[in-house]
Amino acid sequence: MAVSKNESKASLLVVEDEESIREAIKLNLELEGYEVTTVDNGAAVLKAVKAEYFDLIILDIMLPEMDGITVCENIRVQNNEVPILFLSARNSGADRIEGLRKGGDDYMTKPFNLEELLLRVEKLVVKNKKLKERNTAPDVYAFGKSRIDFTGQSAKDKDGKAIELSKKEIALLRLLIEHKGEVVSREHILQVVWGYNVYPTTRTIDNFILNFRKYFEKDTRNPKHFHSVRGVGYKFTE
Repeated sequence: MAVSKNESKASLLVVEDEESIREAIKLNLELEGYEVTTVDNGAAVLKAVKAEYFDLIILDIMLPEMDGITVCENIRVQNNEVPILFLSARNSGADRIEGLRKGGDDYMTKPFNLEELLLRVEKLVVKNKKLKERNTAPDVYAFGKSRIDFTGQSAKDKDGKAIELSKKEIALLRLLIEHKGEVVSREHILQVVWGYNVYPTTRTIDNFILNFRKYFEKDTRNPKHFHSVRGVGYKFTE
């Protein structure tokens, strides 16, 4: 199903070392309205995943130097839950089980039916979107002695002093509060708050978190509300 013009395009990464297959998949996905990046080896996948946010990865298993199973394991070690659809010439039950056990979300064998591939891609993208959706934070949110006015783009700090917040600060606060008690990955923060695929460095988010601690924490060295989880992401707690 094509993506309508008023919806943001889902971003897909296609990993396939055979150029003809890679380009055919890319063309058909773009015709369906997806934004598609392609690479042809495992090392390039890991580099791309660290730099960009993807809604889905279509991953060939038979890749040069580093196979798709190893690539998938490396992605999962980074705590990245991006959906992965394996493509493989291996069609035994044992191969399918290994692919799914190692972190894959779906498994298709070559040669594949194009219409079936597009349908599976759509279902995985929609499922991933639903999993990331949360109830919207209220227009005004209070915790401790602090208060955030999302609509007015302002807040009261830990001492009740009024402060003005930037659009990025409001967007990041809203995201963290909507996921209260959960670790939000760096990739998800960058996609939601910055909204494009070439992201600032991790240090940029760290600086925002440091500012939040100055605003809302009694003890910035031992934060109660805004936490950095090394190598994973960030978390808000009351």
